[in-house]
Amino acid sequence: MPTPPDPSVLYPEVAAHGSLAAALRAEAKGCLDAVPVTFPDSASLLHATVASTLPHREPLQISAWSHERRWSIRGTEPFQSMPLIDGTTDDLAEVARSARAWHDGAALDDIRRAAPFVHLTGRFEVPDHDPAHLTESEWQSMRQEAGELEYAWQETHQALIEAAHAEPALRALYPFTSHWALRFSTTTRPRLTPVGPRLAANSDGTYGVGRGPIGEDLGRFATANEAVAQAVRQLPSGLGPVTLGG
Repeated sequence: MPTPPDPSVLYPEVAAHGSLAAALRAEAKGCLDAVPVTFPDSASLLHATVASTLPHREPLQISAWSHERRWSIRGTEPFQSMPLIDGTTDDLAEVARSARAWHDGAALDDIRRAAPFVHLTGRFEVPDHDPAHLTESEWQSMRQEAGELEYAWQETHQALIEAAHAEPALRALYPFTSHWALRFSTTTRPRLTPVGPRLAANSDGTYGVGRGPIGEDLGRFATANEAVAQAVRQLPSGLGPVTLGG
């Protein structure tokens, strides 16, 4: 990989202000004057954070790309550290608008309206950390992500996610993926408790079910519904509601 250019070459206006935080304030034309904007001493031209007035939002992370002139944002919730919003743009003014909306506690949809480059991950905010709502939020994000994939096997993977979500016994569990295989947990992040088998969509259009992190020892099936039915049969009895992990 080629050595990245000096940040001052890619971002001369940021270098002129001395930091990404200062450049953001200048680009915001006063809108961020009263907003906490911080930066690391070691990479002040490349990174900045903007705090939120909401306790259930972590500071918005803003990063400059090292090989191409572009900025990324990532806004997470603090309990699981999972992103609620992300996005990339070459317009620093858009970054400033998203930062102000995140700080002010604007609804996620309103943040995207203020800065259209913002991508909503599908997760919704759960300030009280209710495990059932966290589980629902994760399913919503997973279904959205499956629909946004651009890989050749996107349709097969999406069919698996939708079939699993349609099954009440699996929908009641917290979903996560490992090496693109769908797995389930009786606890939320940050400390997962895996239960039951793994399900995977194969490149040939079939679906595998296995006990371990890899393999299909429980069978390979022609349809997602058949694979999901096998997974349900392998679930232990007496599973209670999902609880908080950690």
